[in-house]
Amino acid sequence: MQNPGLSADPAHPLDGLRAAGPITEARAQALVMEHYGLSAEIRRLDSERDQNFRLRTRDGREYVLKIANPAEERAVTNLQTEALRHAVVRDPLLPIPRVVPARDGAVELDIGFDDGSRRVVRLLSFLVGTPMHQAPPSAALRRDVGRCAARLALALRDFVHPGANHKLLWDIQHAAELRPLLDAVPAAQREMVEHVLDHFEANAMPVLAQLPKQPLHNDLNPHNIVVDAASQARVCGIIDFGDLTATARINDLAIAAAYQVTDSDDPLAPALELVAAYHAVSPLEARERAILFDLIATRMVMTIVISSIRAARYPENSAYILRNNKQASARLARIATLTRTRAAEQIEHACQGE
Repeated sequence: MQNPGLSADPAHPLDGLRAAGPITEARAQALVMEHYGLSAEIRRLDSERDQNFRLRTRDGREYVLKIANPAEERAVTNLQTEALRHAVVRDPLLPIPRVVPARDGAVELDIGFDDGSRRVVRLLSFLVGTPMHQAPPSAALRRDVGRCAARLALALRDFVHPGANHKLLWDIQHAAELRPLLDAVPAAQREMVEHVLDHFEANAMPVLAQLPKQPLHNDLNPHNIVVDAASQARVCGIIDFGDLTATARINDLAIAAAYQVTDSDDPLAPALELVAAYHAVSPLEARERAILFDLIATRMVMTIVISSIRAARYPENSAYILRNNKQASARLARIATLTRTRAAEQIEHACQGE
């Protein structure tokens, strides 16, 4: 529900999936009663392309009703459902949503709506806590994010699904395809963005194709991480698997780390706490460590370019689309002051526990 999941269409690479006709809360409430036997209070949640609702029953149980965009490929929707089911079998203590079956046992429903569309409907458990972007930052929390990210990747390592290789422009491995779209980037930022893409193409792209690949969450940003409200230092939820795809394993860590870079004199330091914790659970190869800095910077560039274009195209949803843009620009400007050599040294020291 956070970073807009963008399916890459060769003809219209930034069109993605526009929000479909709205489903009323009353219709969603009736649907939940009919198919899940739940009487619940309901309210709409923000989302770019799907229809999502938060439910609360009289006895305090909470759920998320997800009604997929009718244009989304069924294999992609099912990929997300089955990934959740697979991961929780591999690691039962993972803080991820549980898929709730309907009365007939189905984990996905094919429902017709008044606008003539047919949409996939799923019910997930709601993970209660504080969104990470609203929680006080701390080293303990960053380390727990790193550990949870590694555990989730490990749980999905042997997951196989026919939809796993669908192309997603938000996948870092496709970052070079943004080149023709850079005119949308403000002139003051364009040189920096081009510089990052130069390094990505020269240093990271040749290596990515050789690295371990698997299905991954692919969007571990602070809007998709829920923090325990009592401790404020423990992850109690990883949500929104809408950008899940098969890609180089290191990309998942790069995304999580990109959002922990700070606008400070030592911009990588907080991110490296996350990296070190990840490495302790799932050790990184030397080749992965060598390009991690390039991938972190590339993710920031992707946020700036894609969100700027989509906000201009869909102004009615620009606030939601651009919510990470300003911070990404500030962080990118700060890490642009680092040399690749210096960044690589910091990454190596963090992974060695120094």
